[in-house]
Amino acid sequence: MYLARACELAARGIGNTSPNPPVGAVLVRDGVTIGEGFHHRRGDPHAEVEALRAAGGDAAGATLYVSLEPCDHDGRTPPCAPAIVAAGVVRVVIGALDPNPKTDARGVERLRAAGVAVDVVNDPEALRLIEPFARAVTSPRPFVTLKLAASLDGHVAPAPEPFWLTGPEARSFVRELRAAHDAVLVGAGTITADDPLLTVRPPYARLVPYRRAVICDGRAVPAESRVFLQADGYAPTLVLAAGPRARFGQLERVAEVAYIGEEDAPSVDLEAALVVVRERGVTSVLCEGGPRLAARLLAAGLVDRLEWLVAPRLLAGPHAVPALGRALAVDQAMAVDRVEHLGDDLRISARPRAAVSNPRGAA
Repeated sequence: MYLARACELAARGIGNTSPNPPVGAVLVRDGVTIGEGFHHRRGDPHAEVEALRAAGGDAAGATLYVSLEPCDHDGRTPPCAPAIVAAGVVRVVIGALDPNPKTDARGVERLRAAGVAVDVVNDPEALRLIEPFARAVTSPRPFVTLKLAASLDGHVAPAPEPFWLTGPEARSFVRELRAAHDAVLVGAGTITADDPLLTVRPPYARLVPYRRAVICDGRAVPAESRVFLQADGYAPTLVLAAGPRARFGQLERVAEVAYIGEEDAPSVDLEAALVVVRERGVTSVLCEGGPRLAARLLAAGLVDRLEWLVAPRLLAGPHAVPALGRALAVDQAMAVDRVEHLGDDLRISARPRAAVSNPRGAA
């Protein structure tokens, strides 16, 4: 119960703690909650410190429930493990170990060395909260979520007259997804067909800069596209381009253009492109591209989480477009860990079966 509450608190910081993970903490003594906290924003006090401050002197003899292993290193803020010891906390229940190789379980070791009882439970929700962070600190690329919306028979809105396939609840969920990631990624076809802004929409907002990225295989999109409009809180749109440099000259005036590969490259190397995105400080990316980009990411094994929205209708016909395109074959086993209704639509959330939830295991 208390760890679940810590995870609920941690979720409030999603999208604003990057590149750090969201963390929540609850202090309990004699079955009564005496302090709560969560990490609001990078550089702000950590969840444990907020909970300790709320509890004051009552923290002595208490149990701390925290979604992620308390840190034991100096950063923008002092380490949390010594503060927990100094407050007199006698037991700490940890939802997930810190996946950062630099941490190496030092938080747990510091607590146990001071006589604090420590339990690491590898809670599924706690692990889910740190998925983007775990990818970003152990890999040169960011965490990638692929969002797809399709009919029951596996098609997207048919050409040449696309329409809203899913209902308002599903669209609200997608806005929430966008705000939870550091960047949104689409292909040139999406820009040409829909001319989207790709911004974070109310009621969601982010306290850290947001990035929009566009994959351009051999051809540029119009420089007048709305995705290039500047706005407060947004980094310049990033164009990830392959092909002759001269074709993208107009975009260099309105966006940051990163060339992937040689000028004769037929398409963008997606893994190399994601490394470039990570180098810009992005730890998590939501792909809202079309069927071709979605299939390419899956085929390359670059999707860390799949969010598949299924609308209760059938679209088979001469103009129907398969959700994963027609050109590529995708054969990948997925592990579904969440299914829920969003209005009339169905959300299926899954990860590749080969993904390791917690490479460090329990302590």
